[in-house]
Amino acid sequence: MNGKSYYMIIQNKKTVKILLIGGGTGGSVSPLLAIAEELRIRNYELENFDFLWIGTKNGPEREMVEKENIPFKTIVSGKLRRYFSLQNFIDIFKIKIAFWQSLFILLKWRPDLVISAGSFVSVPAVWAAWFLGAKVLIHQQDVRPGLANRLIAPIANVISVTFENSLADYGKKAIWVGNPVRKQLSIINYQLKIKELKKKFNLQENLPIALIIGGGTGATAINKLVEQSLNELIKFCQIIHITGKNKSITNYKSQIMNYTQYEFLDIGRMAEVYNLADVVVSRCGLGVLSDLSYLGKPVILIPLPDSHQEDNVAVFAKAKAAIILKQKELTKEKLTDEIKKLIENKELQKTLSQNIKQVIKQGANKAIAEIIRAML
Repeated sequence: MNGKSYYMIIQNKKTVKILLIGGGTGGSVSPLLAIAEELRIRNYELENFDFLWIGTKNGPEREMVEKENIPFKTIVSGKLRRYFSLQNFIDIFKIKIAFWQSLFILLKWRPDLVISAGSFVSVPAVWAAWFLGAKVLIHQQDVRPGLANRLIAPIANVISVTFENSLADYGKKAIWVGNPVRKQLSIINYQLKIKELKKKFNLQENLPIALIIGGGTGATAINKLVEQSLNELIKFCQIIHITGKNKSITNYKSQIMNYTQYEFLDIGRMAEVYNLADVVVSRCGLGVLSDLSYLGKPVILIPLPDSHQEDNVAVFAKAKAAIILKQKELTKEKLTDEIKKLIENKELQKTLSQNIKQVIKQGANKAIAEIIRAML
């Protein structure tokens, strides 16, 4: 391509406005950021992509989104519970307010396409976008369809899904793609060697590393178990513990040998600790499960009881891709014993690593980018 032809392409680029909606937890945020990354990388010669994000006021998403240079707007967030609660009556009014807030934002911005990956903040904003005639793409992460996605699915043009079984939930609109992952997960090995990373995180060279993750907003129950087990755990491994915002273990704020805690890590540092970890202990939101599947990490999963996470875990259990522990039956002794057994059993680590890579379909970033190009 000569310089004149390239200049003409740049001059004739179309500006496409894409509204991304999600928040409350990090679970609905990561796949949308992965999609935005893919569009910026793949389609730069044909379109200029202009992004706007609508999220909650107090969730972790603002920090995640603004680091990616995406403008961020907040609306009131209401939630409809599937059980009787007086809070439902209050939240009905919040949802109505959020609809008008969204409508005001969108009348001014006028998106070409709206993308959501669930969460209740999405419902009024997607309704408002549809009311204004924007096309809608929904991504279904979990095995069990969430109420938010059920409410907005009828007005969606396309619904991408992580698992093949979800095709039956959404009919002809559904396309099986897997779950998008952030680009930083695939390039970190080229940036720093493991030895250098261990120095960066003040870790010992020859002691195994267990990464413990409570999910985007943390898990108080897991944090308590770690606190109770810590004296035994640090005898045979080093712990990197992601506690969640405002959920740090207060008794261990001072430096403790073989234990480091963080409330939150951005995607770059998260990619680094993933690569450092010999084994991972985690909650079971689809964002972190997708990362673990992509990286092939040997993992112990502790689903949130009586939630959609148990459905997610069932898929991994069927594939023999993880050790599954039930929180209601878990003690500090059992947690310590399971982590120790996995760390010492290299053959089991290898088997789990191989199996978990097969659970979630790869290539979702590219597949969704192509869906978006077709919709536009």
